[in-house]
Amino acid sequence: MEFQELGLNEQLSQAVTELGFVTPMPIQEKAIPVLLEDRQDVVGLAQTGTGKTGAFGLPLLQRIDESIRRPQALVLCPTRELCIQITRDIKRYSRHMAGVHTVAVYGGAGIVTQMQQIKRGAHIIVATPGRLIDLLHRKVVKMAQVSVAVLDEADEMLNMGFKEEIDKILDTLPAQRRIWLFSATMPSGVAFIAKKYLADPVNITVMGKNRTPKNIAHTCYTLREKDRYEALKRVLDFSPGIFGLVFCRTRKLTQEVAASLMKDGYDADALHGDLSQSQRDYVMGKFRSASVRILVATDVAARGLDVDDITHVIHYNLPDETEVYTHRSGRTARAGKCGASIVLINMKEKYRVQLIEKRCKIKFDFGKIPAGKEICKKQLLSHIEKIVDAKVNDDDFADYLPDVYEALRGIDKEELIKRFVSSEFTRFIENYRHAGDINVKTEKAAGAWTGDKSGAKKGANGGIAKQKPSIRNRMKGKKTQRFFINVGRLDKINPGAIIRLVCDGSGIRSNMIGQIDLKREFSFFEVEQQAAGRVRQFVKNARLDGRAVKVREVVKKNIGGKTMGNHSRQNKRSHHHAAVM
Repeated sequence: MEFQELGLNEQLSQAVTELGFVTPMPIQEKAIPVLLEDRQDVVGLAQTGTGKTGAFGLPLLQRIDESIRRPQALVLCPTRELCIQITRDIKRYSRHMAGVHTVAVYGGAGIVTQMQQIKRGAHIIVATPGRLIDLLHRKVVKMAQVSVAVLDEADEMLNMGFKEEIDKILDTLPAQRRIWLFSATMPSGVAFIAKKYLADPVNITVMGKNRTPKNIAHTCYTLREKDRYEALKRVLDFSPGIFGLVFCRTRKLTQEVAASLMKDGYDADALHGDLSQSQRDYVMGKFRSASVRILVATDVAARGLDVDDITHVIHYNLPDETEVYTHRSGRTARAGKCGASIVLINMKEKYRVQLIEKRCKIKFDFGKIPAGKEICKKQLLSHIEKIVDAKVNDDDFADYLPDVYEALRGIDKEELIKRFVSSEFTRFIENYRHAGDINVKTEKAAGAWTGDKSGAKKGANGGIAKQKPSIRNRMKGKKTQRFFINVGRLDKINPGAIIRLVCDGSGIRSNMIGQIDLKREFSFFEVEQQAAGRVRQFVKNARLDGRAVKVREVVKKNIGGKTMGNHSRQNKRSHHHAAVM
């Protein structure tokens, strides 16, 4: 079926053709004829990025009476970004309907300007719930002529706490109106709205409830908690040309991960609720233009984010709700393209992946985190492929080539290739020269480090009394330096927090950290002797979760012919400061 067969008028058909659309997407093919008939309310279930805006936007425009310069259609959506995107799409569809005016109203922008635009005559209002409520209170928006209200991303609006606003808005609509409800999932809250406000609706579904598109590859990497950031970098490095979203659970972690990526040379930035609207717009502008290739975001900040060509969605942390996984992964593989959704978990989280598989009707590929040599090879061959495929305009370089040939005259082909590789890929080779395998071998090995019952056993003092074999073997025969830190189990920290603190602050790798002993009010950790100097440098201003902490080198003393640290026989906080340098 083609768009011309759907029943659109000549103006809309011409616009669709000029925009390059020939074959409608499944939700458009099913929804447009039904919405043009205008017989019933409609519930449409379709994943983000499957063409829902066209599905409701084109029928919406066809029913507009240009002579009535009052709001005739309302589109509610959860975020500013989606509001702007929907408005832009509707204006593109109405390019040959000069008399139709569409206005976007959302928070974070000047309300006076939006009021002026509405008063000049708005046929379609695309709004976020909070701003529309404000305009209704000011009596700027009149609902008397509204014949259709569209709820786009209904589940997202409820997740963001807009239920009360949605109720107020729908209660102000005229009795004779249609409601078109579109959602990616059908949780109980959305079902309740449909039951309360929609009369015998037509149900249009292009996939099973809570399912994700089939053109997304779902991969899960199982790791030790201390290796989570290292695993993220390896995933990014193993994907040349990646244009991706990384989801974190908290604002603080989002900022930390983005800052670490930028420090490590990645084109990354953060998107979270602590940003002002101007900062948010600036970050989104860079991401849309692809000058930022990796956007680290919280779920709330990314809701309604509509950016094409995202290749990867990486779940640095799993979402708390299963339905959120569907929304996250739906940011890739838009408009029929293929994409990847990658999950990083520790052994304790494996059951949550199984729950997502069951509820979302998907199957994860439990892969291995790429090794250093694999990453270097992938990056090198990708770059070589670009060189092989590069188009050369001889006229552009004709004046320069003789000098280039002369400069390279004494270097043969093989030597030239070696030097090229050396100059282009030193960073990757250096980063992964000593990179070990960070994949979890067994449940027991994973649990030993993360605190699983299958791993280390706690001694009487609550610290880790038995270090897992891989750590002990790794440090065997190596000189180590022990450090003291004035936080312990009472501060609700775990070994992973100490590892992140030391690695982020000093720049050393996690495999240079040895045994970690958690006590009640303080802890100890060991690092390789060669890394001790770098640790000493950063500890002067160390901070953990925003709190200043004291990290000191443990001094060894010879007592009775035996060398031991001052802390080896002392556990009381009153003795701490005498035992460190």
